[in-house]
Amino acid sequence: MRKTILLLALTALLTGAYAQDRTAMKYAQSITPELARKHLSILASDEFEGRETGKPGADKAAHYVADEFKKLGLQPPVNGSYFFDVPLVENAFKVNSFIVNGTPYTNGKEFYATGSATAGTISANEIVFIGYGIGADNYDDLKGTDITGKVVLIITDGEPFANGISKITGTATRSAWTTERGKRIQFIMSKNPKLVLAVASNVAANLKRFGSQIGAGRLSIKKDAPATPRTQAVVFNITPELATALLKNSGNTYEQLRSAIDESGEPKTQVVKAAVSTSYATETRDVKAVDVVGFLPGSDPKLKDEVLVISAHYDHIGLLPEGTKGDRVNNGADDDGSGTTGILEIAKAFTQAKKEGHGPRRSILFLGNVGEEKGLLGSEYYTDHPVIPLANTIADLNIDMIGRIGNEYTGKADSANYVYVIGSSMLSTDLHKVNEQANNTYTRLDLDYKYDDPNDPNRFYYRSDHYNFAKHGVPIIFYFNGVHPDYHQVGDEVSKINFPLLAKRAQLVFYTAWNLVNANTRPVVDGKK
Repeated sequence: MRKTILLLALTALLTGAYAQDRTAMKYAQSITPELARKHLSILASDEFEGRETGKPGADKAAHYVADEFKKLGLQPPVNGSYFFDVPLVENAFKVNSFIVNGTPYTNGKEFYATGSATAGTISANEIVFIGYGIGADNYDDLKGTDITGKVVLIITDGEPFANGISKITGTATRSAWTTERGKRIQFIMSKNPKLVLAVASNVAANLKRFGSQIGAGRLSIKKDAPATPRTQAVVFNITPELATALLKNSGNTYEQLRSAIDESGEPKTQVVKAAVSTSYATETRDVKAVDVVGFLPGSDPKLKDEVLVISAHYDHIGLLPEGTKGDRVNNGADDDGSGTTGILEIAKAFTQAKKEGHGPRRSILFLGNVGEEKGLLGSEYYTDHPVIPLANTIADLNIDMIGRIGNEYTGKADSANYVYVIGSSMLSTDLHKVNEQANNTYTRLDLDYKYDDPNDPNRFYYRSDHYNFAKHGVPIIFYFNGVHPDYHQVGDEVSKINFPLLAKRAQLVFYTAWNLVNANTRPVVDGKK
């Protein structure tokens, strides 16, 4: 008997396993592939039209989640409602006309303009071609050239290269003018041009993929005070073909001028006669949107004022434009129907436990966020106007895409048993340990920390709703399966979901949550935002 006890202790030490909580295991078993399929087959159906924020499909999804919260017996914490209003506004930048040398061009077909600006008109009889628009010590496109109040044409991809060597760095390595996003445009904007015509090789591809969606409007949180009118120049992104039309009177095509810069390593900045006129304006409208919140009060009088948030976004990217051949519905089964399904299953497990006398000591807030795909809007508004004070919020466990096999694991899809874990130790080493212990004790998934780095080039740490909690100092974990070929495509269908793996990943979140809400102390915040 003593040998057996010693063997079990040694096994626990080597594997990191801890004593299993049979009560927790009982309720974790209610998180099943079958129930996941039931929920997701509804949330990611064509009837929900891709659940785009501000559209009928998202409203249907919000009501579905709220109805499920009600069935489970969660409390409606917003003045008796499950809906937490998120005031949004849509600003649609409209280009009414753009004419070059007598030829009209259309936003979304030959060029695209994004952003916002007050209504304006521009008319000019010349443009300034400023090459790559770079202002480096050994190469300066703007040396001796004042572009204040001018219409400028700039190349926004690449930099002068000859024989594989950059004129800027003197090596085969590209400079920050190419690698640092926005550096070039910010530099040009500081020179106060009137209109920026930005030519790049990828504009045609962007127009082909997104052209019909251009000008549809950008959502943002509505501010109490009106936004300060934009004073910077508008940027029109144009194709090389349109650039050549603008440069017609120079005697050179766009490609010829670009090649001349590359071959000589010298700027070819010049004023070119060209008749350019445009008029534009920003149209604004209010948009209805809601987060969906369900509250499970804690049972311990000393701890129930503390709350754990378990979140997922229920919105997705909606429909492809009318006239698109074939399937138009971006169903978003994985992104993030899988996470929304996960929180519904976890909520069922906890409410069942409470009904049977095993409710959590701390409270839990289940949060279905809207507007994640529009810039983390729902979670931003919630964390700025929390239902439960953030000082009382011990952590956010955020689930965004847990139903598929990501690109890095496609070669072993049949045996994949993993989940990416992001941010678990960035603010709290305690939180990281709780998640590790839960996994070692129960689910035994391979916890992949590949993206657990704020400097990861994919920037996943900043790309889901947990980040808005983290920036307020609330510890977070982001559970994620990685991107796949159907990411933000119509192929993100229910038929491609790995339901057993979805359920297992959701069980890990449940076990982690169980330990957090029942622990004697909350996770210590000992990291940096």
